[in-house]
Amino acid sequence: MAVQINPSILSADFSRLAEEAKAVQGADWLHVDVMDNHFVPNLTLGTPVVEALSRATDTPLDCHLMIEDPDRWAPAYVEAGAGSVTFHVEAAAAPVRLAREIRAKGARASMALKPATPVEPYEDLLPELDMLLVMTVEPGFGGQAFLDIMLPKIRRTRELIDKYGLEMWLQVDGGVSAATIERCAEAGADVFVAGSAVYGADDPAAAVRALRETADRVTSVRPGR
Repeated sequence: MAVQINPSILSADFSRLAEEAKAVQGADWLHVDVMDNHFVPNLTLGTPVVEALSRATDTPLDCHLMIEDPDRWAPAYVEAGAGSVTFHVEAAAAPVRLAREIRAKGARASMALKPATPVEPYEDLLPELDMLLVMTVEPGFGGQAFLDIMLPKIRRTRELIDKYGLEMWLQVDGGVSAATIERCAEAGADVFVAGSAVYGADDPAAAVRALRETADRVTSVRPGR
């Protein structure tokens, strides 16, 4: 599939989110990190902000829920306007049921794995998902350094996706930048969340284009592509 770049508003100016959303025109999705100060030690935003953002931008919203009890709360983010909702398998009581409910409400269903969570135990769940997110930092805060030790996990995930011929996306989130996106793409990722690498640039839209060009160059010669 084609490379996708998803700027993370966690690194944007929260006092002017509508403008920040427009500053990354050309992005595929706008990544929205939802944190509850329980599952992760940080607190960000909830459904009212997602609903407001969905009215302020034509870029679809990719909501990453770093929260406890996503089985209860995730469907509300679809209703608030998210086109893709990611829940953490470490927090979900019934991940298959939750993925099906998200899909039934009209959004793409995605499952996230913390760095220490292996993908292999969830191999049988993959057909229930539209995307799998491999975290390349510990979730909770933006601006962290990319964890190179996650590259083998990205490769294993890509192998599982290809093994079953699935049309699902493989997303990476955490420390993605001009210096690391090439390694992520070589390992098999095709959806890239970038926060400070985009919103810390003088021209965020140009940063999106540059990241896309780098990833495109790698994926065009990746085996099996």
